Amino acid sequence: MSTPKDPGRPLTAVALVCSLKPSPAPSSSQLMAEHICEELRGAGVRTEILRAVDYAISPGVEADMGDGDQWPQLRQKLIDADIMVLTTPVWVGHPSSIAQRILERLDAELSTTDDAGRPIMVGKVAVVGVVGNEDGAHKIIADMFQGLNDIGFSIPAQGGTYWTGEAMQSTDYQDLDEVPEPVAKTTAALARNAAHLANLLRNDQYPPYQ
Repeated sequence: MSTPKDPGRPLTAVALVCSLKPSPAPSSSQLMAEHICEELRGAGVRTEILRAVDYAISPGVEADMGDGDQWPQLRQKLIDADIMVLTTPVWVGHPSSIAQRILERLDAELSTTDDAGRPIMVGKVAVVGVVGNEDGAHKIIADMFQGLNDIGFSIPAQGGTYWTGEAMQSTDYQDLDEVPEPVAKTTAALARNAAHLANLLRNDQYPPYQ
């Protein structure tokens, strides 16, 4: 096992919001990320929230797709962080196309390894938040977890949170007067468990792959 690394350094988290709406348009996915990050900060984690659509993320499965590709900026933030938060709306029962593109770009990290032969995202924690007014939250969380775990991220207990309104209606998460108690409790548990797991992994990394 690796020795403890910077035990006095605060844990850090980067939230990638996968709304289709550019900033500063109101976004329920943005609000969900803010709620998750608020809970993470309560657990001592420093957070940063970025809306992925504000960046030119080229299609592809390489770490850098060349001229005009801004994914390398986001990638470096993920490499530097301990926790990745991904929030996405439900569109036709699926995650947004931006969430899928992020997974595709992260696929490159399977072949990028550290000095111990581990894929570079191994030892980092990932959590997922989903919002929408149609069904699909459980399936989206499952799909995101599968992809993120394949890439090397560790998923904490109860690492997904979601809110879905009545199907085929217009009420969004950002329209609520207050967050329903079950959702708030789930989000708080997600943050506590993510911070706990990230702290464990920072101080006791997975075994070398070579």
